[in-house]
Amino acid sequence: MDAIRADELIGLFQSWRDMFAAEREALIALDGKVGDSDLGITMSKSFAAAYDTVAAEGAAAGLTKLLRSAGAIMAKTAPSTMGTLTATGFLRGAKTLEGKDAIGTAEMAAFWRAYATGIAERGKAKLGDKTILDVLDPVAGVLEAQAAAGAALAPALKAAADEAKAALERTKSMKAQHGKAAVFQEQTVGLQDAGATVGVLLVTTMSDFVAG
Repeated sequence: MDAIRADELIGLFQSWRDMFAAEREALIALDGKVGDSDLGITMSKSFAAAYDTVAAEGAAAGLTKLLRSAGAIMAKTAPSTMGTLTATGFLRGAKTLEGKDAIGTAEMAAFWRAYATGIAERGKAKLGDKTILDVLDPVAGVLEAQAAAGAALAPALKAAADEAKAALERTKSMKAQHGKAAVFQEQTVGLQDAGATVGVLLVTTMSDFVAG
């Protein structure tokens, strides 16, 4: 796949929905170590609602409208911390695609940069706080470098997915600074961050989808 158009975007949301349904219990268990144990429920509910919404709107709505609608229904369906942050990411990313009818490597880089920035601002998070930002910021950086090098979308996303996994490993040495996990700062060292895991799942599923 050389680019994601509106039809493919709807298919991508279906892949995200199916993946988060499959990962629901694993995310609940991971979040339960130092969190509220609701992450798997939040992600499966919000992406199920997002897919239903974009599928109902159809490809004629266009990329920006589909992403805005997805973000809006996510915020309404799962108003938890991660639900709100994920929704914010999609709403911010949607703005970068105004007037575009396809997402190539350059558009993908702009989308994830806006997504990461939106999460940082809404969640008042910074790099090193052991959050989803610690995955998505380096992902955006890799995609920017891939776009500058003229890379096609599939290999660019594969590089981004590889970086996401490496970034998740790096979060294990960090202390959590946000949410319920922040109460257990020392105990979070060595643990895989649940929010950062969501970031990896988003990017790897997108990479696999584009690779076909």
